[in-house]
Amino acid sequence: MTTPMTHRPDRTHGPLHRIFSGLKPTGHLTLGNYLGAVRRWVAEDQHRADALFCVVDLHALTVEHDPARVRRLTRQAATLLLAAGLDPRLCTVFVQSHVHEHTRLSYLMECTASDGEMRRMIQYKEKAAREAGRGGSVRLSLLTYPALMAADILAYGADEVPVGDDQAQHVELTRDLALRFNQRYGQVFTVPRATVPRVASRVMDLRDPTSKMGKSHAETSGIIYLLDEPDTVRRKVMRATTDSGAAGDVVHDRENRPGVANLLDILAACTGGAPGDLAAGYSSYGALKKDTAEAVVEMLRPLRERHAELSADPAQVDAVLRAGAERAAALARPRVDAAYAAVGLMPPVAAEAVVPAGAAPVPSGSSGPSGFSGSSGFSVTSVTSVTVDPVAGG
Repeated sequence: MTTPMTHRPDRTHGPLHRIFSGLKPTGHLTLGNYLGAVRRWVAEDQHRADALFCVVDLHALTVEHDPARVRRLTRQAATLLLAAGLDPRLCTVFVQSHVHEHTRLSYLMECTASDGEMRRMIQYKEKAAREAGRGGSVRLSLLTYPALMAADILAYGADEVPVGDDQAQHVELTRDLALRFNQRYGQVFTVPRATVPRVASRVMDLRDPTSKMGKSHAETSGIIYLLDEPDTVRRKVMRATTDSGAAGDVVHDRENRPGVANLLDILAACTGGAPGDLAAGYSSYGALKKDTAEAVVEMLRPLRERHAELSADPAQVDAVLRAGAERAAALARPRVDAAYAAVGLMPPVAAEAVVPAGAAPVPSGSSGPSGFSGSSGFSVTSVTSVTVDPVAGG
């Protein structure tokens, strides 16, 4: 792997548009994650903006979990992002919990949000009902995690957040919180916007084509994981649910033929064709399944090979994540310090102000405790007009 973070998109004409997005390590990454998000990050987003991509491991703690599995899946997700083609010379790849500014800002977002806003989140309602239905307790973090998600985004001054349509509501909440905070305390945060991937990139479960292909589903027979062996991919595709109808009637009709439409969408995403045009070339479901399976296998082959190479040398991945976290922290800290100052929190006492008898004073400019000026260079005396360098630490 090349030396991290040396050739970023050109900034000579002013600050770059900034993108933030992330993946939660609650399961093995799927074909849906790749086609719906990661491929676009690789092909487009890292080239056109100052892009930060994060494995949001703290979000995996909102439900019952195995700590060792979370660690394992976090590393696997980071390795897969690099294997897929995210280039640390162009973008910033890091792990959420490695940058403390996320949790520092999260509490301020909880203090800005209302209980009603949190309880209206569709994902909270669905996940809480699921937890209660199986007799489990609902963790408070499941209710409040949209505040952490808002902090993830706002800490970096992101202009744009590529998300699936199931997360668009959370970005709308983030916008509301940014506006409310700015109105109450001064202009600190950029108000971001969500960008939802094209409908054609939405991949449905092969066995239940009315449901999204999700990495956390208990039933896995309809889910293609990025690290599935080729024969496993073929078996899953060949067993995909198709639809009742006349034999050989292959049409792209998401409403009435969701199973066949899903296969055509996947084939189109792998080959670059149009689903409707591809349908005209098939007279049987079997032939469609066979071609779709082979297209998926070939598309994932280089990713799996690169993942194996990176996994054999974990120090490479560690170096990228370490450098990514350092840059992310440098970008986020000034803005989070400004937010702390804006809400009226007292800055840490400078080291030179508390000098034990007989001890030499700390030289001016030395780093003090994390947070506020002294470590960030922000003035805490002006909270109504805070200026944040959008490319600090770049």
